[in-house]
Order: sequence, then C-alpha cells, then structure tokens
Amino acid sequence: MNVILFGATGMIGRGVLRECLRDDSVTSVLAVGRTPLGVTHPKLRERVRSDPSDLSAPDFDPAAYDACFFCLGVSSVGMKEEEYRRVTYDLTLAVARPLAAANPGLTFVYVSGEGTDSTERGRSMWARVKGRTENALLELPFRAYMFRPGIVQPVRGIPSRTRLYRTLYAVTAPFIPLLRRIAPDLVITTETLGRAMIAVATPGTEVPGHVLRPKDINRLGTARDQA
Repeated sequence: MNVILFGATGMIGRGVLRECLRDDSVTSVLAVGRTPLGVTHPKLRERVRSDPSDLSAPDFDPAAYDACFFCLGVSSVGMKEEEYRRVTYDLTLAVARPLAAANPGLTFVYVSGEGTDSTERGRSMWARVKGRTENALLELPFRAYMFRPGIVQPVRGIPSRTRLYRTLYAVTAPFIPLLRRIAPDLVITTETLGRAMIAVATPGTEVPGHVLRPKDINRLGTARDQA
C-alpha cells in the first residue's frame, strides 16, 4: 500500500512511520509536515509545508494512495476552544475533505483520544472538539477509523516532543510493567499503534467498528505483528 502520513515528527507519528518503513506491505510513505524529519529511506518522500493541509502540487495524485494516517495534533493545555478547534477540527477536515472527494477508496485513520465526547456536548473542551472532528470524518465517503488510545508508551527510541510528556514518561516508566499486568489493555506502545494502523488499512482485516478503543488497538496491532 501507499501511505500518506501527517504528524511524523511527533511521538505517535514517528512510531507509525517506523512501522510503515519496516512493513513489507507498505510500498511508499509520503510524510507531510511543517518541519523536515531528518530521516532517509528508499520508501520515504517528504513534503514540507507551512500549511500541511496544502496538498496542491502537480506531482500529487490522491488516487495513488491507499491510506492516510493522520497523527497530527496538539495538547489543549493553555489553549482556548476557538484556537484548539482551528488546529484540530479545521486542519484535519481541510485535509480529509479533498482526499475523500478525490479518492473514496482511501482508508483514513485519525488519532483521537480515550475520553473523546461523541455527543459534542460534554464539559471537557478537548473532548468536545475531538468528538466533533470524529463525527465529521465518519460522515465523509471514505473508510474512516478513529483511534482512541489511552496511555501510549514510546518504545524503540521514539521520543516525545513535549517536555511535560517526556518528564511524565521518565517518572512513570518504572510503573508501566506493573500497569500492563493490572490493566493490559490500557497501555499501548507506539509500535503496536503503528501496526494497528497498517492492519485496518489492509484489505481483509476484521475490524470491530470505526471507533477503536485501547483494547481494539492492542488486539489489531498484536495480530498484525504475528501475521
């Protein structure tokens, strides 16, 4: 498959990129973002744009791609709802709508979050905005899957770009093995997340629905790794 990847400089995006480059079923990856990755690979092409939603280029053909993995996102900490909506809902849909119109056969995977509010009416600002984004994506004429990971553990040298998250990971790392024993479906690794994305974009994979929770992601990722 040919994959478009948004957000490959972030922790989750880097994990997904790593799995795409390792997987024999992925023929090529087009990474779209604001900054260069600093990674070279025969499968990888980059498109660096100040506006990642700008896909206008004579050599870009949406119909040539089988999947779009959208890992681009920001923390809502310290942000007002209008600003967060602009960089979450508006940007995501600015990418998704033209892709769906040009290629209805595309599989679009969106990284949301556990606790997302599908009703769009809850008290949590980020959860409402994420819920609105999910709902809009699910209405578009392509195959859309909403990934709602819980705790994502970076592995294989994948770092977080956010200083607060790096500190939290460093502090909580010793407790992750215990947490995985107590609640095995709560923790997802960046490796498993990437494998699960490839799985849902692979024809013939049995997917339990269009909104995938941590248990679903772990099952799909583990099964893909054993395939």
